Amino acid sequence: MSVNQPRDVQVYPIATDTRILRSRSWSRLRFEIEYALAKGTTANSYLIESDKNAIIDPPGETFTEIYLQALQQRFHVEELDYVILGHVNPNRAETLKALLEIAPQITFVCSNPGAKNLRGALENPDLQILVMRGEETLDLGNGHDLQFIPTPNPRYADQLCTYDPQTEILYTDKLFGAHVCGDQVFDEGWEIYNEDRRYYFDCLMAPHARQVETALDKLADFPVRMYANGHGPLVRYGLIDLTKAYREWSQQQTSADLTVALIYASAYGNTATLAQAIARGITKAGVAVESINCEFTEPEEIRAAVEKAGGFIMGSPTLGGHAPTPVQTALGIVLSTATNNKLAGVFGSFGWSGEAVDLIEGKLKDAGYRFGFNTIRVKFKPNDATLQLCEEAGTDFAQALKKARKVRSPRQPATSVEQAVGRIVGSLCVLTAKEGDRSSAMLASWVAQASFSPPGLTIAVAKDRAVETLTHSGNKFVLNILKEGNHLGLMKHFLKPFDPGQDRFADVATQETESGSPILTDALAYLECSVQNRMESGDHWLVYATVESGKVLNQDGVTAVHHRKSATHY
Repeated sequence: MSVNQPRDVQVYPIATDTRILRSRSWSRLRFEIEYALAKGTTANSYLIESDKNAIIDPPGETFTEIYLQALQQRFHVEELDYVILGHVNPNRAETLKALLEIAPQITFVCSNPGAKNLRGALENPDLQILVMRGEETLDLGNGHDLQFIPTPNPRYADQLCTYDPQTEILYTDKLFGAHVCGDQVFDEGWEIYNEDRRYYFDCLMAPHARQVETALDKLADFPVRMYANGHGPLVRYGLIDLTKAYREWSQQQTSADLTVALIYASAYGNTATLAQAIARGITKAGVAVESINCEFTEPEEIRAAVEKAGGFIMGSPTLGGHAPTPVQTALGIVLSTATNNKLAGVFGSFGWSGEAVDLIEGKLKDAGYRFGFNTIRVKFKPNDATLQLCEEAGTDFAQALKKARKVRSPRQPATSVEQAVGRIVGSLCVLTAKEGDRSSAMLASWVAQASFSPPGLTIAVAKDRAVETLTHSGNKFVLNILKEGNHLGLMKHFLKPFDPGQDRFADVATQETESGSPILTDALAYLECSVQNRMESGDHWLVYATVESGKVLNQDGVTAVHHRKSATHY
């Protein structure tokens, strides 16, 4: 696969009267946290041709032209009857307008919130729309009597799944996807997608775990042989395992005893993107998130979430110099509900001025709340560096909550087993990585050689480490092996707390590999490595990487080693 490969549309029959049109982008589409693995993605659309013809989920505007070309080569678009929308995204507007020009008789099928969004996105109040609330069906003929299942969540309040009993295909929209681009239409050898599916879940679904569980309960009633998702390979061979995994991952979140209420509204999607990155940072630190889009949430639900949470974070766009009314209402609920010993946070995006963020921050400061991170203000669309800052801010917030809990529950003395495990000695290293505008580092001593041919090693990376995001399969990093005698300065530097987004390499002598990862000039030796895969191991990821190059920088030096007093201490 080449990231320079041009975008294209792959068309393939998947069942009776049914084809998929996979609009493929081989490089990262845009700045959102779920695309951080940079493996490209597919925008999956479906065509059912029967007595009536329907398209499900046409792609966004970056694919409009090539999608219509591929569609018109295989189907008389002017004979299109229905366009079914799993959710309404403003970037689909151009494609929908182009379809309407060719086939003005189109009837759109979506949920009730989707209908409102659709009229706004197309700036057309007179669209022909069928609203599906869950009881209605749509008969296309020849057994394609489609059923509809609303599966809303705070990020996609209009999400709608579609089931075709003729083919036993469940069109799942955002559920069960993965941002991976390739030639495989189905998920043969589905284990190779495990990491990508888990990362997709952690980014998009974990903050909405309660709603995901509700959706799984609804979908369990249908006999399904294939998930036709919105992104990545179709789920056919790994369907049972992925369904079980979604249930387990959701329950891990909903059963957590420490949660953060993440309350926001988003006018153009930018504030929602920031919220998603912050949520990712919180959940990777082992704290659950209750994500609340206050535009679609009842006041009592906001109040209950805030009462339950150990802390809360509020985000808002600025519209006309003000916070939207739903945000102001939510702020009133928070101020009247949350005791001021709860940790708080504020973020927001804006076009020209950020009065809404200042308003929220000022009200919370006046009420005496402590802040878990410095208020985040983002002008226009966030970039990769901004998303890294948000993720790290979320992690810091979660760690502060956990630290406060530990203070209330004093640490127990280490057991004899923990003391014995702590006597395992490892070389003292610094793992450094860089990709685009994102860079990070961590001190590491849980390192072991794992293979001879090719030379490979394993490193344990804590889930809440900032650098964890840069240690997925396909990423490169440098393992800097420290030298006994001068290691204390580097050890002290990389053990100190860093602010979100702070440069880890300021005041440290470095040079760069060809991939851009920093080499610490004062290290004993370095190894440039490529991540092959990783395994979940409790509160860590066990990363296996092969060595691509390396060099001893000081032939006379001795490797620094680290002696721990206990398995529970660094």
